[in-house]
Amino acid sequence: MTASTSASVDIRELAIGAGLLAGPANVIMQLARPGVGYGVVESTVDSGKVTLHPIKRARTTLSYLAVTTLGTDEERMLYRRGVNRSHAAVRSTESSPVPYNAFDVDLQLWVAACLYVGFQDTYRLFGTPLDPVTWERIYRESAVLGTTLQVPPDRWPADLAAFQRYWDSALEQVSMDDPVRDYLTDLIMLRHLPLPMRAAFGRFSRFVTTGFLPQRFRDEMRLPWDARRQRWFDRIMAVLRAFVRVSPPVLRTFPFNLYLIDLRWRIRTGRPLV
Repeated sequence: MTASTSASVDIRELAIGAGLLAGPANVIMQLARPGVGYGVVESTVDSGKVTLHPIKRARTTLSYLAVTTLGTDEERMLYRRGVNRSHAAVRSTESSPVPYNAFDVDLQLWVAACLYVGFQDTYRLFGTPLDPVTWERIYRESAVLGTTLQVPPDRWPADLAAFQRYWDSALEQVSMDDPVRDYLTDLIMLRHLPLPMRAAFGRFSRFVTTGFLPQRFRDEMRLPWDARRQRWFDRIMAVLRAFVRVSPPVLRTFPFNLYLIDLRWRIRTGRPLV
Protein backbone atom coordinates (compact mmCIF):
# COMPACT_ATOMS: atom_id res chain seq x y z
CA MET A 1 0.00 0.00 0.00
CA THR A 2 1.39 3.39 -0.94
CA ALA A 3 0.48 6.89 0.12
CA SER A 4 -1.62 7.33 -3.01
CA THR A 5 -3.78 4.31 -2.12
CA SER A 6 -4.00 4.85 1.63
CA ALA A 7 -7.47 6.44 1.65
CA SER A 8 -9.10 3.18 2.75
CA VAL A 9 -6.87 2.92 5.86
CA ASP A 10 -8.57 3.49 9.21
CA ILE A 11 -7.91 2.98 12.89
CA ARG A 12 -8.14 -0.79 12.53
CA GLU A 13 -4.84 -0.70 10.64
CA LEU A 14 -3.11 0.38 13.85
CA ALA A 15 -3.78 -3.01 15.46
CA ILE A 16 -0.48 -4.60 14.49
CA GLY A 17 0.34 -7.52 16.75
CA ALA A 18 4.08 -6.87 16.50
CA GLY A 19 3.40 -3.59 18.25
CA LEU A 20 2.96 -5.54 21.48
CA LEU A 21 6.74 -5.46 21.77
CA ALA A 22 6.29 -1.76 22.53
CA GLY A 23 3.63 -2.44 25.17
CA PRO A 24 5.90 -2.24 28.24
CA ALA A 25 7.41 1.00 26.94
CA ASN A 26 3.92 2.45 26.64
CA VAL A 27 3.14 1.40 30.21
CA ILE A 28 6.25 3.26 31.34
CA MET A 29 5.11 6.36 29.46
CA GLN A 30 1.69 6.23 31.10
CA LEU A 31 3.03 5.68 34.62
CA ALA A 32 5.60 8.45 34.21
CA ARG A 33 2.77 10.83 35.08
CA PRO A 34 2.81 10.65 38.91
CA GLY A 35 -0.95 10.40 39.35
CA VAL A 36 -1.10 7.40 37.04
CA GLY A 37 2.06 5.84 38.43
CA TYR A 38 0.92 5.91 42.04
CA GLY A 39 -2.59 4.92 41.03
CA VAL A 40 -1.12 1.67 39.75
CA VAL A 41 1.54 1.12 42.41
CA GLU A 42 -0.84 1.75 45.31
CA SER A 43 -3.91 0.11 43.77
CA THR A 44 -5.90 -2.11 46.13
CA VAL A 45 -7.67 -3.83 43.22
CA ASP A 46 -5.72 -7.07 43.44
CA SER A 47 -7.57 -8.68 40.54
CA GLY A 48 -6.03 -6.15 38.17
CA LYS A 49 -2.43 -6.34 39.36
CA VAL A 50 0.03 -7.67 36.81
CA THR A 51 2.30 -8.82 39.65
CA LEU A 52 -0.45 -11.11 41.00
CA HIS A 53 -2.45 -12.01 37.89
CA PRO A 54 -0.23 -11.46 34.81
CA ILE A 55 -2.43 -13.51 32.46
CA LYS A 56 -5.65 -11.77 33.48
CA ARG A 57 -4.01 -8.37 33.33
CA ALA A 58 -2.72 -9.08 29.83
CA ARG A 59 -6.21 -10.16 28.76
CA THR A 60 -7.92 -7.03 30.07
CA THR A 61 -5.31 -4.68 28.60
CA LEU A 62 -5.24 -6.34 25.18
CA SER A 63 -9.03 -6.64 25.15
CA TYR A 64 -9.22 -2.88 25.72
CA LEU A 65 -6.88 -2.20 22.81
CA ALA A 66 -8.76 -4.71 20.65
CA VAL A 67 -12.19 -3.25 21.33
CA THR A 68 -11.07 0.35 20.79
CA THR A 69 -9.42 -0.39 17.44
CA LEU A 70 -11.51 -3.29 16.10
CA GLY A 71 -14.76 -3.25 18.06
CA THR A 72 -18.15 -1.58 17.65
CA ASP A 73 -19.51 1.44 19.52
CA GLU A 74 -21.75 -0.83 21.60
CA GLU A 75 -18.84 -3.11 22.52
CA ARG A 76 -16.76 -0.08 23.55
CA MET A 77 -19.63 1.15 25.71
CA LEU A 78 -19.90 -2.22 27.48
CA TYR A 79 -16.17 -2.36 28.04
CA ARG A 80 -16.16 1.18 29.41
CA ARG A 81 -18.70 0.09 32.03
CA GLY A 82 -16.44 -2.76 33.04
CA VAL A 83 -13.43 -0.47 33.31
CA ASN A 84 -15.44 1.98 35.40
CA ARG A 85 -16.32 -0.72 37.94
CA SER A 86 -12.65 -1.65 38.21
CA HIS A 87 -11.54 1.98 38.51
CA ALA A 88 -14.06 2.90 41.21
CA ALA A 89 -11.70 1.87 44.01
CA VAL A 90 -8.60 3.53 42.55
CA ARG A 91 -8.15 6.81 44.38
CA SER A 92 -5.49 8.30 46.59
CA THR A 93 -5.49 8.27 50.40
CA GLU A 94 -4.09 10.73 52.92
CA SER A 95 -0.79 8.85 52.87
CA SER A 96 -0.41 8.91 49.08
CA PRO A 97 2.55 10.99 47.82
CA VAL A 98 0.36 12.56 45.12
CA PRO A 99 -3.42 12.92 44.71
CA TYR A 100 -5.04 10.73 42.07
CA ASN A 101 -8.39 9.38 41.00
CA ALA A 102 -8.92 6.84 38.22
CA PHE A 103 -11.82 8.98 36.94
CA ASP A 104 -9.64 12.09 36.62
CA VAL A 105 -10.17 13.16 33.01
CA ASP A 106 -6.73 14.77 32.76
CA LEU A 107 -5.03 11.52 33.79
CA GLN A 108 -7.21 9.46 31.47
CA LEU A 109 -6.44 11.82 28.60
CA TRP A 110 -2.73 11.33 29.30
CA VAL A 111 -3.15 7.54 29.21
CA ALA A 112 -5.11 7.75 25.95
CA ALA A 113 -2.51 10.10 24.46
CA CYS A 114 0.27 7.64 25.34
CA LEU A 115 -1.70 4.85 23.67
CA TYR A 116 -2.13 6.93 20.53
CA VAL A 117 1.58 7.79 20.41
CA GLY A 118 2.37 4.10 20.85
CA PHE A 119 0.04 3.05 18.04
CA GLN A 120 1.34 5.83 15.80
CA ASP A 121 4.99 4.97 16.39
CA THR A 122 4.57 1.22 15.90
CA TYR A 123 2.50 1.72 12.74
CA ARG A 124 5.19 3.98 11.30
CA LEU A 125 7.73 1.30 12.16
CA PHE A 126 5.84 -1.76 10.91
CA GLY A 127 3.11 -0.43 8.62
CA THR A 128 3.14 1.11 5.17
CA PRO A 129 3.58 4.85 4.50
CA LEU A 130 0.49 7.04 4.82
CA ASP A 131 -0.19 10.54 3.56
CA PRO A 132 -0.85 13.42 6.01
CA VAL A 133 -4.58 13.54 5.25
CA THR A 134 -4.97 9.88 6.16
CA TRP A 135 -3.00 10.39 9.37
CA GLU A 136 -5.36 13.22 10.32
CA ARG A 137 -8.38 10.98 9.78
CA ILE A 138 -6.85 8.11 11.75
CA TYR A 139 -5.98 10.54 14.53
CA ARG A 140 -9.60 11.75 14.77
CA GLU A 141 -10.82 8.15 14.86
CA SER A 142 -8.32 7.46 17.63
CA ALA A 143 -10.39 9.59 20.01
CA VAL A 144 -11.99 6.26 21.01
CA LEU A 145 -8.79 5.51 22.93
CA GLY A 146 -9.98 8.18 25.36
CA THR A 147 -13.76 8.02 25.08
CA THR A 148 -13.69 4.27 25.84
CA LEU A 149 -12.36 5.45 29.20
CA GLN A 150 -14.05 8.60 30.52
CA VAL A 151 -12.57 11.29 28.29
CA PRO A 152 -15.31 13.49 26.78
CA PRO A 153 -15.02 13.77 22.98
CA ASP A 154 -14.35 17.51 23.18
CA ARG A 155 -11.27 16.92 25.36
CA TRP A 156 -9.52 15.00 22.59
CA PRO A 157 -7.33 17.58 20.80
CA ALA A 158 -8.99 18.61 17.56
CA ASP A 159 -6.19 17.68 15.14
CA LEU A 160 -2.61 16.48 15.06
CA ALA A 161 -1.20 19.98 15.49
CA ALA A 162 -3.34 20.48 18.60
CA PHE A 163 -2.32 17.05 19.84
CA GLN A 164 1.38 17.92 19.46
CA ARG A 165 0.84 21.09 21.50
CA TYR A 166 -0.96 19.05 24.17
CA TRP A 167 1.79 16.40 24.18
CA ASP A 168 4.61 18.93 24.49
CA SER A 169 2.84 20.57 27.41
CA ALA A 170 1.96 17.26 29.10
CA LEU A 171 5.59 16.12 28.97
CA GLU A 172 6.37 18.88 31.46
CA GLN A 173 4.35 16.92 34.04
CA VAL A 174 6.36 13.73 33.57
CA SER A 175 8.27 12.81 36.71
CA MET A 176 9.23 9.48 38.23
CA ASP A 177 10.50 8.60 41.69
CA ASP A 178 11.93 5.39 43.11
CA PRO A 179 8.73 3.48 44.03
CA VAL A 180 7.28 3.85 40.52
CA ARG A 181 10.66 3.34 38.86
CA ASP A 182 11.30 0.16 40.88
CA TYR A 183 7.83 -1.15 40.03
CA LEU A 184 8.42 -0.59 36.32
CA THR A 185 11.94 -2.03 36.42
CA ASP A 186 10.53 -5.23 37.92
CA LEU A 187 7.88 -5.23 35.20
CA ILE A 188 10.24 -4.93 32.23
CA MET A 189 12.65 -7.45 33.75
CA LEU A 190 9.67 -9.88 33.94
CA ARG A 191 10.12 -10.43 37.67
CA HIS A 192 6.39 -11.18 37.97
CA LEU A 193 6.88 -14.28 35.80
CA PRO A 194 8.34 -17.69 36.75
CA LEU A 195 12.13 -17.81 37.13
CA PRO A 196 12.84 -19.71 33.87
CA MET A 197 10.94 -17.10 31.82
CA ARG A 198 12.51 -14.06 33.42
CA ALA A 199 15.97 -15.65 33.24
CA ALA A 200 15.51 -16.38 29.53
CA PHE A 201 13.80 -13.17 28.41
CA GLY A 202 14.26 -10.51 31.09
CA ARG A 203 17.31 -8.81 29.60
CA PHE A 204 15.85 -8.91 26.10
CA SER A 205 12.62 -7.41 27.40
CA ARG A 206 14.53 -4.54 29.00
CA PHE A 207 16.54 -3.99 25.80
CA VAL A 208 13.50 -3.88 23.50
CA THR A 209 11.50 -1.75 25.93
CA THR A 210 14.33 0.76 26.18
CA GLY A 211 14.58 0.86 22.40
CA PHE A 212 10.94 1.87 22.05
CA LEU A 213 11.11 4.57 24.71
CA PRO A 214 11.64 8.23 23.81
CA GLN A 215 14.79 9.58 25.47
CA ARG A 216 12.84 11.59 28.04
CA PHE A 217 11.38 8.41 29.48
CA ARG A 218 14.69 6.52 29.32
CA ASP A 219 16.14 9.28 31.46
CA GLU A 220 13.30 8.99 33.98
CA MET A 221 13.85 5.23 34.17
CA ARG A 222 17.67 5.63 34.23
CA LEU A 223 17.98 3.17 31.36
CA PRO A 224 21.25 3.47 29.42
CA TRP A 225 21.19 3.71 25.62
CA ASP A 226 23.83 4.39 23.00
CA ALA A 227 24.52 4.18 19.28
CA ARG A 228 25.55 0.52 19.43
CA ARG A 229 22.32 -0.49 21.16
CA GLN A 230 20.34 1.58 18.66
CA ARG A 231 21.96 -0.23 15.73
CA TRP A 232 21.06 -3.63 17.18
CA PHE A 233 17.52 -2.46 17.87
CA ASP A 234 17.15 -1.16 14.31
CA ARG A 235 18.38 -4.47 12.87
CA ILE A 236 15.90 -6.49 14.90
CA MET A 237 13.04 -4.19 13.95
CA ALA A 238 14.00 -4.31 10.26
CA VAL A 239 13.71 -8.10 10.24
CA LEU A 240 10.39 -7.97 12.06
CA ARG A 241 9.08 -5.21 9.77
CA ALA A 242 9.81 -7.30 6.68
CA PHE A 243 7.83 -10.17 8.17
CA VAL A 244 4.90 -8.01 9.23
CA ARG A 245 4.51 -6.31 5.86
CA VAL A 246 4.08 -9.61 4.00
CA SER A 247 1.82 -11.20 6.61
CA PRO A 248 -1.88 -11.74 5.87
CA PRO A 249 -4.27 -9.51 7.88
CA VAL A 250 -5.35 -12.31 10.22
CA LEU A 251 -1.74 -12.86 11.27
CA ARG A 252 -0.84 -9.19 11.21
CA THR A 253 -3.53 -8.30 13.76
CA PHE A 254 -2.94 -11.30 16.03
CA PRO A 255 -3.54 -11.44 19.01
CA PHE A 256 -5.87 -8.42 18.95
CA ASN A 257 -8.32 -10.30 16.73
CA LEU A 258 -8.26 -13.26 19.13
CA TYR A 259 -8.94 -11.08 22.16
CA LEU A 260 -11.85 -9.44 20.35
CA ILE A 261 -13.35 -12.90 19.77
CA ASP A 262 -12.90 -13.65 23.46
CA LEU A 263 -14.51 -10.33 24.41
CA ARG A 264 -17.54 -11.00 22.22
CA TRP A 265 -17.88 -14.46 23.77
CA ARG A 266 -17.80 -12.87 27.23
CA ILE A 267 -20.50 -10.40 26.22
CA ARG A 268 -22.73 -13.18 24.86
CA THR A 269 -22.30 -15.40 27.92
CA GLY A 270 -22.58 -12.62 30.51
CA ARG A 271 -19.06 -13.06 31.86
CA PRO A 272 -17.03 -10.18 33.33
CA LEU A 273 -15.21 -8.16 30.68
CA VAL A 274 -12.55 -6.75 33.03
